[in-house]
Amino acid sequence: QVQLVESGGGLVQAGGSLRLSCAASGRTFSNYAVGWFRQAPGKNREFVALITWSGASTLYNISVKSRFTISRDNAKNTVYLQMNSLKPEDTAVYYCAWKTKSDGEYDYWGQGTQVTVSS
Repeated sequence: QVQLVESGGGLVQAGGSLRLSCAASGRTFSNYAVGWFRQAPGKNREFVALITWSGASTLYNISVKSRFTISRDNAKNTVYLQMNSLKPEDTAVYYCAWKTKSDGEYDYWGQGTQVTVSS
């Protein structure tokens, strides 16, 4: 199994920045992609970004593209989400998720980290 732990959330003013981390442990030998998702109160979970593990190809939700950057450090088994120019509508619990196969569902999820952007 794979365990994922998110960190780096907090309270920030609009226009500020945060860097989220997703540290993986356990059976990390098999990975296709790691994604970031977010869920605001009363809203459905929303895709934010993903990165493939081997090739580092990335994909972003259009709502965050140009403001957020996803990256990974293979040696540390860690994925990052750099969030710049934060807006109040970015407020949500942010989750990372791990997919072992390209044609499968996300297999593992972290516990989430709260991001709150004040106006």
